[in-house]
Amino acid sequence: MGAKIDCYLDCTSFYGYLAFKHLLAHRTILQDHGVEVEFYPVFLGGINVGSGNKPPWSLPAKAAYGNFDSARAKKYFDATEIQTPSFFPILSILPQRAMIYIKDHYPRDKFERVFFDLFPALWVPPQSDLSKPENLKTFLLKSFTASEVDAILAGAGTPEYKAKLTDVTKMVVEEQGAFGCPWFWVTNAQGTSEPFFGSDRFHFMWEFLGLPWQNIRLLPVDGVSDSKARQKANL
Repeated sequence: MGAKIDCYLDCTSFYGYLAFKHLLAHRTILQDHGVEVEFYPVFLGGINVGSGNKPPWSLPAKAAYGNFDSARAKKYFDATEIQTPSFFPILSILPQRAMIYIKDHYPRDKFERVFFDLFPALWVPPQSDLSKPENLKTFLLKSFTASEVDAILAGAGTPEYKAKLTDVTKMVVEEQGAFGCPWFWVTNAQGTSEPFFGSDRFHFMWEFLGLPWQNIRLLPVDGVSDSKARQKANL
């Protein structure tokens, strides 16, 4: 069995955007190390219900801390353009079903490009509420023909694709212990699998996979010439 990272994402979480961006940026290196990456749409609302978790913004203490954490994460991942949309919390079930349909019917490269583009469409101004069919249609027309978009939207509304999103969401909760997104199920070269959660656990993931990586180091004051150089050296 080859090493693999299965990444489960919902566009309602901008942390998923950060994780998606980070994995795509490192995909070539991961492939050179024999690690494949695959992305799966899931429904975060269903994960929360199934696991008994609550969204961070619904708990006052988590919401307050989230203001600090989100700003730090955006800066670290060079994604300061992200802004919370006026229609937050995002109702993601329709776009997530559409992404499952696209994953089933189009090549991997096209699915991943469209799924990735979904995140800034929601999180980077000018934002569009893609829970509305007319807005999702406009978004999809940037990548598909009109007839293809009609088929995608029709497919997303069928019992088959409603069930597919439900099933993969239920699977990560019941079989992998998922309680949020981004969620990762990682299998190393020895065939051992473990779960990882969030956009700030990649160093643990690399260690589990047995990959060479450089730890974050605190440098002495005279080790580099200025604070910006110190920050870059720590990345």
